[in-house]
Amino acid sequence: MDRIANWPLPLDIPLPLPADSVVLQALLVLLFLWHILFVYLMVGGTLLTVGFEILGRRRPGFDKLAKDIAGTVTVNKSLAVVLGVGPLLAINVYYTVHFYTANALTGHAWIGLVPLITLTFLLTYLHKYTWTSLAHRKGLHLAIGLSSAALFLFIPLVFLSNINLMLFPDRWADVHGFWSALMLPNVWARYLYFLASAVVVSSLFLLFYYLRAGSNVEERFDGFDRPRLKRLFYTIALVAGALQLGVGSLLFFTLPDVGQSTALMATVGLAVVFGVLALGLIWGEIASRRVSVMPRMALVFTCVTVAAFAMGYGRHLYRDEALREHRRQIAVRTHDIGWQTAAAQYRQATGQTLVRVPLGQRIFEGTCAACHALDRVLVGPPLTEIAELYRENPSGIVTWTEAPFRKREGFTAMPAFKLGEEKLLAVAGYMIGLGSGNPPENAVADESGEEG
Repeated sequence: MDRIANWPLPLDIPLPLPADSVVLQALLVLLFLWHILFVYLMVGGTLLTVGFEILGRRRPGFDKLAKDIAGTVTVNKSLAVVLGVGPLLAINVYYTVHFYTANALTGHAWIGLVPLITLTFLLTYLHKYTWTSLAHRKGLHLAIGLSSAALFLFIPLVFLSNINLMLFPDRWADVHGFWSALMLPNVWARYLYFLASAVVVSSLFLLFYYLRAGSNVEERFDGFDRPRLKRLFYTIALVAGALQLGVGSLLFFTLPDVGQSTALMATVGLAVVFGVLALGLIWGEIASRRVSVMPRMALVFTCVTVAAFAMGYGRHLYRDEALREHRRQIAVRTHDIGWQTAAAQYRQATGQTLVRVPLGQRIFEGTCAACHALDRVLVGPPLTEIAELYRENPSGIVTWTEAPFRKREGFTAMPAFKLGEEKLLAVAGYMIGLGSGNPPENAVADESGEEG
């Protein structure tokens, strides 16, 4: 309840959704998974390119392999950007208030994404197309690649911190820019999971890419044949997959309770099962001496795909559950302010003055007055008697109202009222004041709706 009390409640945009909410949610999950596949290939491919180029300074075969992988990065980069439009639009539409609030709170980092992405892509192309011309200045060429990789590592962190920030409205007031957003729960666990996933997906993609039918590996790379490439990429995928499983467990068990649900646990459990199956198949392929990889690779890809879909859907389940109550309260506040605005416009047009009845009086007249009169018995004791008993103890009325029991013969048992402490204290004060001969006066509100 403390978390809910600290929620800021921005106004929603009072426009209907362009499609059914179920359709928008399905599009968000599916488009995100399609986009993140190429983001993984882009980031993971960049890391493998730089890593193999470093190894290639002493083992030329790795340098040729790195150069070839660099050619896939620029293609996957373009696909990642184009396919990112869909999920970005979907999340803008379905989580408008939360997404734009997170963008505003991360400030300069979010605004700086466009120039950063532009610079990253230029460095990526520079690194790719100067491989031969800078062959004798390998340090400079590697520095370009490392700069590109560093930016590829930083940019997803900005996106991830924004999406994570959406989930914690109670922390919005504590966030003062991108760096403080990084201190929220689960940011770094999510980021490590993302990096491990990128390496796993990229390794498996490159394994298929180089060992597919018609790919003459022996002629393309010095010192590499199909069995060696198979062991290389499967080993990288196995190590990264084990790290992914460990970080994923940490991520799940440290998620705040606000978004937890039985459906989420079942979905994540499904992802874990198929993830472990994929790792078992990869381990078996590393230990095997089979040259052909396609039959088992299909099984590995199937397991990884099921795990990815389960995790993608699980992310949405958590986000939707975590924001459900906050979105409901935003809708209520937006609706209330809409009516207040319409009422203020009507008063202005008719020249009427707003008279606001105090909260305690409204509750008493709408609920309590049916049984309690000022100085005579209706169903319950009169207010004069209640005021005498509780004059110095209004909280006693709150306690009694929430859990009443029969005290005296001749009075009907009172039902319990769970109105909340604030409302019950307000009605208690009104009853004591009225019973003591000091009823509160009606308060006149100004046009902003605040009592004067």
